[in-house]
Amino acid sequence: MYTYIKQILDIFVAFTVLLFISPIFILITILLFIANNGYPYYFQKRPGKNESVFTICKFKSMNDKKDASGKLLPDAERITKVGAFVRKTSLDELPQLLNVVKGDMSFVGPRPLMVSYLELYNKKQKRRHSVPPGITGWAQVNGRNAISWEQKFEYDVWYVNNQSFILDFKILLLTVKKVFKTEGISAADNATMPRFEGSI
Repeated sequence: MYTYIKQILDIFVAFTVLLFISPIFILITILLFIANNGYPYYFQKRPGKNESVFTICKFKSMNDKKDASGKLLPDAERITKVGAFVRKTSLDELPQLLNVVKGDMSFVGPRPLMVSYLELYNKKQKRRHSVPPGITGWAQVNGRNAISWEQKFEYDVWYVNNQSFILDFKILLLTVKKVFKTEGISAADNATMPRFEGSI
């Protein structure tokens, strides 16, 4: 029952928030349009509930600069000043409100990861796809990119087994706290989380 009520609340709140923050949304779009040579958004296929694939939308924090051989430069060298700011403040996640309105995502749930990771999950880890993915989640408020993949998936599966209105409300409050403290944005020695290569 809660899952149906949750989806209705998600869509209503996401639409309301989008209307309220539209000036900020437009301003960030313009700044990133300039910083990224006309490409303010980042689109990528991600697996959602039951591993159905959808297109996620985020503000693009990195440019597409390449080395002499045509290979993209390391993430740390491609993050623009504006991009670093939107990542630090988690404003890069705002366009995902559109995914929530469409029903692809929820405010709270396991983060949607790469489609290529699907074949790498073990049976227990695959349970993270039994609920809609979220903009924030239990793993995000317990370390975000500063914890290992195994820890992240343990938190995701725990959330799936224990989701409730009270837990979701707690995660949203903790997310606000994390945003203001800018904790766990980067993994150790990396500007972003390293690729998942499968569990041992």
